[in-house]
Amino acid sequence: MSPTTLVDEFEQYSAWRDGVFVRVEVLRDWLAAQALADDETELRLNQLLERLQTDTLNVAFVAEFSRGKSELINAIFFSDYRQRVLPSSAGRTTMCPTELYYTPLLRPSLRLLPIESKAREGSIADFKRDVDAWTEFPLDLDSAEAMSAALMRLADTLEVDAATAESYGLINPDDPETRHALERDGHIAIPRWRHALINFPHPLLKQGLVILDTPGLNAIGTEPELTLSMLPGAHAVLFLLSADTGVTRSDIEIWRQHIAPVQSANRARLVVLNKIDSLWDELRSPAEVDAEIARQAASSATLLDLPPEQVYPVSAQKALVAKVRNDAALLAKSRLPQLEAALSQELIPCKQALVRESAQAVVENVMVKVTELLETRLATLQDQIDELEGLRGKNRDVIQHMMEQANADKQQFERGLAQFNALKSVFATQVETLRHQLGMDALRHEVRQTRKAMEASLFSAGLVDAMSGFFSRVDANLNGAAQTIREIRAMMTAMYQKFSDEHGLAAVNPPEHSLRKYRKEMARLKRNFDARFNSVFSILTMAQGRLTSRFFETLATEVVRVFELANSETEAWLKALITPMETQVREHKTQLKRRLESVSRIHAATESLDERIAELETAMGTASDQLDHLARINARIAEALTNEAVSARLARTA
Repeated sequence: MSPTTLVDEFEQYSAWRDGVFVRVEVLRDWLAAQALADDETELRLNQLLERLQTDTLNVAFVAEFSRGKSELINAIFFSDYRQRVLPSSAGRTTMCPTELYYTPLLRPSLRLLPIESKAREGSIADFKRDVDAWTEFPLDLDSAEAMSAALMRLADTLEVDAATAESYGLINPDDPETRHALERDGHIAIPRWRHALINFPHPLLKQGLVILDTPGLNAIGTEPELTLSMLPGAHAVLFLLSADTGVTRSDIEIWRQHIAPVQSANRARLVVLNKIDSLWDELRSPAEVDAEIARQAASSATLLDLPPEQVYPVSAQKALVAKVRNDAALLAKSRLPQLEAALSQELIPCKQALVRESAQAVVENVMVKVTELLETRLATLQDQIDELEGLRGKNRDVIQHMMEQANADKQQFERGLAQFNALKSVFATQVETLRHQLGMDALRHEVRQTRKAMEASLFSAGLVDAMSGFFSRVDANLNGAAQTIREIRAMMTAMYQKFSDEHGLAAVNPPEHSLRKYRKEMARLKRNFDARFNSVFSILTMAQGRLTSRFFETLATEVVRVFELANSETEAWLKALITPMETQVREHKTQLKRRLESVSRIHAATESLDERIAELETAMGTASDQLDHLARINARIAEALTNEAVSARLARTA
């Protein structure tokens, strides 16, 4: 039996995710058909289904030029395509950050953002929303030659003068190599494109794989978005070294500045020592070659301050050849299977755990709420049956007393309802306070004011003060919002307890909500700001005004993204907080009304006691059946979440 590859693991993960989707969809549709879903429940389930459907697995490849990133991507993900998807021939290398993904909304194509966009305001995320900013080349999937020719544009360069290259932040005029290049004719070659998007219908990309190929220290350093968003957002980062060059100064700089700081329990970081075939020597024994490879791996690990076992020697080029030719011996010699196994073990389980945790939280919340509703309904119906059973053989005076008691209970509940409506008014006021603290308009105003302060500053200290003030004010808003959230939850907890004690409603523990993860993300962005602006190097190069402005624009975009996520999650929490109370109040009101109508009809002798009891018992049977069915659906979702084999089968048979 052949060993499981990363491609196999990812396909199994996709099948697992699809199986979970099927079961959650069944839950949503059943709740709607049974009229058991309120607006908040339907919203949360639809959001979960959308996340499962659009879920991506992001893998970033980072290295200096000519380390073999494109070839490694081809070898791991695209060998079954029997051609190189990314150009990796000698002398032709990817010159700009490149994203490979697939969306059926667009035709297969290569979209390129011209380097001249660096002279305009806006982050890459902003430009992605501007279709006209990109140069598009369609990909002819029926012609390997035509597709290869189109993708070769990733290696395009442009000759510009020193002033232009410096304004884009692409060169340091004081660098000796740069000065030497400019001495020839005053021009220097720069990448023609700033960013590339490849929409390609490969099976793995269709299942949600997104690959980021980042070319070199210069590209990373001049695109703050890579440091602030794209690399931290990747589920796995593969950092490539080359056995034929060893660990260079720029390799160490990339690692220390952009890879090592990205720490997370849910993110894999692997170091790949590529091109070990350069060490293969027919005049040396296999043991001697292996020893040399081990020595280089150990040396690389020492320079990067890593355990040796975290460095994976491979030959991407030989691995690709081996896969295309089905050469098992050459594939083993390339050592790619060991890297794929490590990536599978670190990447897929971490990603699966994240999705499982998210899905479980939503499903459990829905199950608890609907179960409480049905149990309350059953208890109320049983009380009515017991009450009516007690009327057998009683005279009209007793029935009259029961009707008066039902009226009294209804009036008491209506007084409680008035209190609830007053509470909702206070709740609405606190919600407005919370929305102001997390408000996007106020945040964008802060961004505009900070930008003006930066533009007015002539010195580095002024830039630092402006951005430090920006972070302080944003953090104050998050702190205030966190306090308001605690106050709202305390108020709702007291109201739930009051209604439970006075009216017999089911005891509900309002859900927790925390902005802690968003504050941690803001702290990460602040650390990036400190590293960029508070280092001696940054102060010396602060004259690069356009690069500084671009850094702030990217940073501001990330802060806005954090607040948008915080707003979305907070709005969902607010609905989850108030909706169960509204649902229970509505249910209790309905049952009180039916109870009063029932006793009134019996008092007026318009319907027999036995008929009404039979009607209530039928309603109890329906509610009991709904509880049983809900439990079965819950069990099937739990099975899909925990059993990969079952999920894969469900996805195939749905």
